[in-house]
Amino acid sequence: MGKIIAIANQKGGVGKTTTSVNLAASLGVLEKKVLLIDADPQANATSGLGIDVETIEMGTYQLLEHSSKAEETIMKTESPNLDLIPAHIDLVAIEIELVDMDQREYMLARAIRHLKDTYDYILIDCAPSLGLLTLNALTASDSVIIPIQCEYFALEGLGKLLNTIKSVQKIHNSSLDIEGLLLTMFDSRLRLSNQVVEEVQKHFDEMVFDTIIQRNVRLSEAPSYGESIINYDAGSKGAANYLSLAQEIITKNDA
Repeated sequence: MGKIIAIANQKGGVGKTTTSVNLAASLGVLEKKVLLIDADPQANATSGLGIDVETIEMGTYQLLEHSSKAEETIMKTESPNLDLIPAHIDLVAIEIELVDMDQREYMLARAIRHLKDTYDYILIDCAPSLGLLTLNALTASDSVIIPIQCEYFALEGLGKLLNTIKSVQKIHNSSLDIEGLLLTMFDSRLRLSNQVVEEVQKHFDEMVFDTIIQRNVRLSEAPSYGESIINYDAGSKGAANYLSLAQEIITKNDA
């Protein structure tokens, strides 16, 4: 039985998509069968895996509308053991279209529940908002990874996200768990980066992953080549960080 993990933070630019793509690729390399669902209208996870967004005919939009079955929307990627349900800009419209529907928060959960028998891990790359799309992702998930940038406003908005998670637990999905807080864009030369790490570890203690994602040029370059960091430069610090995170998650879930 697989596990569904949302990667969420309503703050933009914290490394959500970078984490979604590279964690998915790392889990695949470690011989886990992985599905990545792009639930962000910007479709960066889709293009980050080398897929031309303009060519998408079926993806997350059709899945949420229930006009296509999950199996019809799944694409193979160049990464070993990694499949993708792609996104397209038309996903922007889904929030408006779902508003009047019954059980609108459960559309994704219903569409993908049966896929847990096929995959070890299903990762959902969420949009940088707390709208219906993200709500659908949290309702469908077993747990959530929250990327936190090692910068000045790191903890701003985190309370709001944790409150949203609490209300999802209360109303829609009582078994939703926090998989962990992931510190990203860490630069050991900056005092501020070190302070943020200390602060987050002090406040959240065991909720924080041991692995910290360091700032890495190769990591920033990889998406422009449509590749995960594992395919682009397996020897880079970024690849080592994400492989370490993948291993940490596997160890935690196999325990």
